[in-house]
Amino acid sequence: MKALLVAEYRDGQLLASSYELVAFAQELGADSAMFLVGSDSALPQYDGTLHLADSGKYSEFNPAVHKQLLLDVIAKEQPEMVVFSHSSYGWDLAPRISLALGAAHASEVVEIVDGVPVVPVCNAKLRRQISAKTDQIVVTLQSGAFGLSSDPVGTPTVEKIDTDTAAQVEFGGYEEAEAGGVDLSKAEVIVSAGRGIGKPENLTIIEDLARALKGEYGASRPVVDSEWVDHSRQVGSTGQTVSPKLYVACGISGAIQHLAGMKKSEYVIAINTDKDAPIGEVADVLVVADLKEFVPALTAKLTA
Repeated sequence: MKALLVAEYRDGQLLASSYELVAFAQELGADSAMFLVGSDSALPQYDGTLHLADSGKYSEFNPAVHKQLLLDVIAKEQPEMVVFSHSSYGWDLAPRISLALGAAHASEVVEIVDGVPVVPVCNAKLRRQISAKTDQIVVTLQSGAFGLSSDPVGTPTVEKIDTDTAAQVEFGGYEEAEAGGVDLSKAEVIVSAGRGIGKPENLTIIEDLARALKGEYGASRPVVDSEWVDHSRQVGSTGQTVSPKLYVACGISGAIQHLAGMKKSEYVIAINTDKDAPIGEVADVLVVADLKEFVPALTAKLTA
């Protein structure tokens, strides 16, 4: 199988998520080539062919032009799979490419099983395998689902690409989201609440433990979606990415979206009634207990 990896470039820099595409291709056991609208000054460390368009000429975001550049490369490389990050760039461009190719599309892939993409369903409670009925398939990868086992290495063979396609929009630049709520990225200790807390009234025991540890409290997406906690406290791929010295996961199963936001924590304690919960695979300590009993007891010991 051959995969074409669509790397990303923003504010003059190659995004680190581009290497998740490389890790995906390695896990798939696929030969790969890479596509990038970027610059010679920020090339990926990658052993393979890099089809490079000049972002100074074609802009970092220009859907019609980037689509045509990519379709030209696809026609040359003939990949069975076109791989994007599940990002704003991927959300915009991947469906355009899928439609133009008449190819199947799998969004938010989290793993590969027997060479077949796997995506989450039912709010990530279940997973399903996607088998394409077309010769080509376009996929986007969930942030944090794939990673290299070591630092990226290599020097690409660069092939410059151009197009005469006219731009239909003018890219004005990036705008920072308005800051609001708590900045968990600066917290050294975070105690996070998951669906396992049961009801919003039980959030107080999470807050009490965070206070006893002189930290902040966070939450998983299901808790935020239930409007028990403000979105500013959400940890995960659609929330904040954190790297505290201590992360305490209370009643959190460990969906890949959540793990993507806290995997850089130095030390992880997980409290869960399910000894086989996925969070246990990344936890340094897994406490198999009812958090509604264990957390208050732990808080009492810490404050005694």
